[in-house]
Formats: sequence, C-alpha cells, structure tokens
Amino acid sequence: MQALQEQFTAFTERFVRLRKEAEKVFIGQTELVEQILICLFCRGHVLLEGLPGLGKTLLVKTLSNILDLKFSRIQCTPDLMPADVIGTNMLIEDSGGIQRFEFQPGPLFGNIILVDEINRTTPKTQSAFLEAMQEQKITVLGKSHALEDPFLLLATQNPIELEGTYPLPEAQLDRFFFKLKIEYPSLEELSRIVDLTTAEETPEIERVLNREELREMSRLARKIKIAEDVKQHALKIVLATHPESPEAVDSVKKYVSYGASPRAAQSMILAAKVKALAAGRYNVSFTDIRDIAVASLRHRVLLNFEGDVARISSDDIIGEILSQIRPK
Repeated sequence: MQALQEQFTAFTERFVRLRKEAEKVFIGQTELVEQILICLFCRGHVLLEGLPGLGKTLLVKTLSNILDLKFSRIQCTPDLMPADVIGTNMLIEDSGGIQRFEFQPGPLFGNIILVDEINRTTPKTQSAFLEAMQEQKITVLGKSHALEDPFLLLATQNPIELEGTYPLPEAQLDRFFFKLKIEYPSLEELSRIVDLTTAEETPEIERVLNREELREMSRLARKIKIAEDVKQHALKIVLATHPESPEAVDSVKKYVSYGASPRAAQSMILAAKVKALAAGRYNVSFTDIRDIAVASLRHRVLLNFEGDVARISSDDIIGEILSQIRPK
C-alpha cells in the first residue's frame, strides 16, 4: 500500500511538471493543456476546434518534445489520399538487381500525430484514420502493420470554414475521446504571447517523461477507485442526452436527435480518474465527473433540425443537463 501511494504521488508531481513545461511556450489555456494531458494518459484521441493562429500546432509539438516522442504532422487537403497518410507498398530493387515490394510507412507512423484541418479532406481519407484510432494498426493489401506505442492523434478543424469541407461522420466523431475548443487569448495573454514570440531567446523545454514511464502512468491511473454513487451520477448524465430516456431534460427532448454512446461514459469515468490523481486525490469525486462532462459529450450529442434552426449548441444542452442532474 505504501508503494502504491508513492507511485500516486509521483504521478501527481510529473503531471504538474508536464503542465508547467507546456505553459512555458503555450500561454494561457491552462484547462485545455490539462485536458489534453488527461487524454494522453487515457490513451485517447482529441478533436481540437479553434480559429487559425491560436497555437494548435505549437501545443502539439511542445508536448512531443516534453515527452521525447516522435511528432508527425498531416496537412489535410481535398486531394489527400489514404496512401499519403498510412503509407504504401513500393517496388524496391536491391544491390543484386532483385526487385520486391516493400512497405513504406506514411506519416501516421509516429507517437503524436497532428492531423490539421481534418474536415478538409474527403471521407475516403478520413476513414483511413478510423482503424488507426481504434485498433492502433493499419491494413495495406490485407497485411496489418502495428503503429507505434504510445499513439495519440490530435485532429483540428476550423469552425469558420464551411466551403470545401467534409463534416466528420458520427462514427468517427465518437472515436475521439474529447472534443476541445481553443478560446481566443485575453489581452494579458496576448501581450505575453507577443513578448515570447518576438524575443531573441525562446524558453528551454525539459523532457519530463519517457515512453515507458508514460505507459506506466496510464496503467496506474486506472487503479483509482470510483464510488458507486459517483459512477451512477456519470451514467445518469450520459443517459440524459437521449431524448427517449426518463432522465432527459426538456431541451434534449426538443432539440436532440441522438444522444451519447457508451464510449462517452467510458471517457468520463476514465478521464475523471486521471483528473483526480493529477490533483493528488485517490478517488473520483462528483466534481471530477462534472468538470470533464462537456469535453466528453459535446461531439456525441447530435442536434436535430429544430436545434440547428434555433442555433442551440451541444454545450448549451449539456449545461442544462448538468444544472438539472445534481449529485445527491
């Protein structure tokens, strides 16, 4: 028991160090950084939404440097093909003149993958990410190729670009652990960003974890306990997103077409365990569940036509659910 407590303490200390290192170059957005780190230790994938120039690429590259992991960036365009992402078999001739087909890995073979503007590429290419996200492998001509471990995919989409975009299908949206929004910086934060990026020197980034330590921390977080009443609270929140559920609030019945899948419940509980341990607590609280509810649910609550016309957002719906479903 003493050894386990020491491991828990080490987890908390490393998590805080990771967050502080990231904030050296990514100014503000403390909650966003924390949620991405939570997703990393949950071994999930993140959908990032924000305006251009808010530092999405910088944040992901910084995380890869802190963790000493291989970073890869894929810029999505309408003409991007699946082979450009996963790789392909190429005809190779050796020194003896013998020719053979050899698999050449694509940019998806890395540890932290930034998929920029995923909604600008076609559904055929979007589907190439599905197997990688779910199975951590890809298949080319009937042969499977394992991806590197750890594997974290962060996809970005621009909320203001509508022409020439292909909205992600519900099945692919559901495979993202969190959907996070990057907010525009405040005046103070913008001033710090300008000072940092126009100075002669840039901050030194220290590596905090290696791959094996990251894997061990991921396993350790699953040992955190969750009381039955806390778990039931999380499940009631998920069920309340379904219009036909007895738990559904009025706005859900009126504006929601489909509610969250069981993956949402898994996401909320596992993320709450990491959040609790990161805060130095050894059990999940109601607050942990409620703090990560929006990130877990916003991309899994699908609005109907009335919701679109009324300009209701999934965040509004989830906010009403949280206000009406309270811990007992």
